[in-house]
Amino acid sequence: MPIERRTLLKGLAAAPAALAAPPLLRHAMAQSETLDVAAVYSLSGTFANVGTLLNNGSQWAMEHYGSVLGRKINYILLDDRGDAGEAVRKVQEAMSQRGIKHIIGCTNSAIALAVQKEVNARGGIYVQMAGADESTGKDCNKANFRWPVASYSAVNATMRPLIEKFPNAKKWYTITGQYVFGDSLLTNVKDVLKEKGLQHVGNSYHSLSDREYSGYIATALASSPDVLAICNFGNQTLDVIRQAISYGMKRNTKILAIWSTGLDQFQALGPENCEGVYFGCNFWHGVDTPGGREVAAVVKAKTGDVPNYLQACGYAVAQVLVEGIKKAGTTEIAPLIKAMEGMTYEGPTGLEKIRPEDHQVIKDYYLMLGKAKSAMKDKNDFAEVIAATKAFLPPDKTGCKMA
Repeated sequence: MPIERRTLLKGLAAAPAALAAPPLLRHAMAQSETLDVAAVYSLSGTFANVGTLLNNGSQWAMEHYGSVLGRKINYILLDDRGDAGEAVRKVQEAMSQRGIKHIIGCTNSAIALAVQKEVNARGGIYVQMAGADESTGKDCNKANFRWPVASYSAVNATMRPLIEKFPNAKKWYTITGQYVFGDSLLTNVKDVLKEKGLQHVGNSYHSLSDREYSGYIATALASSPDVLAICNFGNQTLDVIRQAISYGMKRNTKILAIWSTGLDQFQALGPENCEGVYFGCNFWHGVDTPGGREVAAVVKAKTGDVPNYLQACGYAVAQVLVEGIKKAGTTEIAPLIKAMEGMTYEGPTGLEKIRPEDHQVIKDYYLMLGKAKSAMKDKNDFAEVIAATKAFLPPDKTGCKMA
């Protein structure tokens, strides 16, 4: 059947008009078919190894879900290269030029604190994994949700059981990363020591770029501590542990890494270094829960192995967002936020709940003890769970004033 000249001309005229449409308009045309979700991770810089694993978990979760409310999920990675300013610039571009409102992820607390402010100002929603207390404390906002515990919770869920187990361990020394997260851990350590009447015999700060800690460890040894508490993150935690052990600290001192990333760090350390060391962790594959089994199935399909914390954490922030959208029945931001406040769901650690007052996910944090190689039941059985604790400040004590 021949095409009428008028129809052909109208079609030809419409094509360049559609191509010339502003980005936001073109995005709106496709919205009924896809849902853009941006993920902010550091794939280069000091914590690139952390950002890569977190990104894997989030991407695999979105692939697992595939779609939500009939819309295909389009996962968009924003590599901030380990810089908070770069993260904010990329989020600004994604939100203003591409109309993206749904954002997940971070690799460190400084980035999350900057991004959560920007997302809130631009009317979006942000689900992330910062550890600094400020995220759901004094810097909280309606747009921001956090899956892992705050540094307050990590410190209290590890120190208190350890103090109870070793009441004669009176003298504590800290080695601390001189950045937002490290300072947050240190503040909480000091508070617990003061409350318990224990001695903080010294602290050594290190920078974000440090890899050599022998001077700090020698200073710690000189104070003869009963406990060395490590208040940092990522590869720097590994380096401090290795060097402390090489100086013989395990012989007379309990070593506590307050915030570890669990399995991937245990694998990097090896059982000889893990044995007898205490670790705090947000997730452990050996804790059997329905949500944990789901994460395990997704990760096994990708890697053939069990999930580590970083993969599970990346998965978790994606899960919180998607489950929230399903509960809300819409991707519109205001009703989505309302639906997520108080939401319960089967998360990686068990039944998890989002606290309405500050948007903190309420979940267990684990104190773990590294096993001897001879006690390992399989290649991933590096540690046993000593305590699983929900240690959270009451909402009226966090400093969160939700606008």
